[in-house]
Amino acid sequence: MGKTMMTDSKNNAPRTVHTESVADILELELDPVIHDWMALVEKQEDLMSIDLSYEDRTGHLPALLREVIARLRLDAGTKAPISLAASHHGDLRRKQGYSVAMVVEESRLLQVCLFTTLHKHTSRIEYSKLLPDVVTIADEVDAQLKQQMLRYMAANAVFGLKPN
Repeated sequence: MGKTMMTDSKNNAPRTVHTESVADILELELDPVIHDWMALVEKQEDLMSIDLSYEDRTGHLPALLREVIARLRLDAGTKAPISLAASHHGDLRRKQGYSVAMVVEESRLLQVCLFTTLHKHTSRIEYSKLLPDVVTIADEVDAQLKQQMLRYMAANAVFGLKPN
């Protein structure tokens, strides 16, 4: 899972520091990320104007987060698969009455939660890999958002609706 490195402490005595990958940390922190995301969502009046149960509001997150974690574990340069979970989520949110702006806001809040989680655990992350992994997370969450919007708009086109 992680690896152990030796570093010098203030008094020059060696100490052991255990580092973990960003993917491992996010996997271990999956439930807290979802809880933190929900806490942010609850502060957004527009999002809360859609009356949903906790499960209906958060049920999509484990699959989306697992896809982010899987993407972090791909070899560099490997093309990421199209997110089926994001496609489903775009359809679901349209049916639930979300506007495009609301879906975008949910995605933005997810990135905030992911980056806040990494910030809380920076002492456990191998620093040289942090920034490339942050770029990967942002790219994956944005790619998922794109897929959500494609499905959302395609469904609207079928029903002759304009995006709201």
